[in-house]
Amino acid sequence: MDSGFYAACAALMARSQALDLVANNLANTSTPGYRAQQNIFRSFLATASGHQGSSLNQAVNDFGISGGSQMDLTQGNLEHTGNDLDFAVQGPAFFEVKTATGLAFTRNGNFQVSAKGQLTTAQGDPVMGEQGPIRIVGGPVSVSADGTISVSGAVAGKIKLVEFPPGTALESIGKTYYSAPAKSEAPAKQSTIAQGSLESSNVNPVAGAVELVAVQRYAEMMQRALGMFHSEFNRIATEDLPKVNP
Repeated sequence: MDSGFYAACAALMARSQALDLVANNLANTSTPGYRAQQNIFRSFLATASGHQGSSLNQAVNDFGISGGSQMDLTQGNLEHTGNDLDFAVQGPAFFEVKTATGLAFTRNGNFQVSAKGQLTTAQGDPVMGEQGPIRIVGGPVSVSADGTISVSGAVAGKIKLVEFPPGTALESIGKTYYSAPAKSEAPAKQSTIAQGSLESSNVNPVAGAVELVAVQRYAEMMQRALGMFHSEFNRIATEDLPKVNP
């Protein structure tokens, strides 16, 4: 099979995945705390374990494939809401959340108080404090920059903020939640909390729209290339091959 065919197939698959990723970014331009996902492309031969071949063979058979995605950690803008239970992180830290499947991390500080008096995310998952879930009974609620929560002037707990070493593989698991390798988090040292504000999504909608068009056009080019290969293979099968063994 022609190596160009494989290259076009790989490119189309990679751009299809990129299209889904860009579309998801654009769908979350208004989601508080959302982190844009960026495409990663890798060399096919670089991912092929134990590949052997001549320099010419490597040059002909190497092409780009999808390497997944990585999170854009750029700080989003802070938008004032005036809601005492809206918190925005300034700095690289994440809130820690207890879900039914374990710990998760989020930048979305749109919190609420459950019927049990616990501080939770909008999905109802407890927000972790340094001593466990935080209970809030009564009000008013105030939060200092270091995350200390006071209710009617009495300290109720301290919101747990965690940071990750550069390069940590954070994975989106939905609901603006992220998972991380076990025990990779550490107490935040470079971050603070702003009460009454939410961090906006860091997706640039204009740049995202431009990227969406570019990815669509590239995918269309690869589709046309595959169509040309298909036509050529059919021609060879119907015209050239019969001449080999008349």
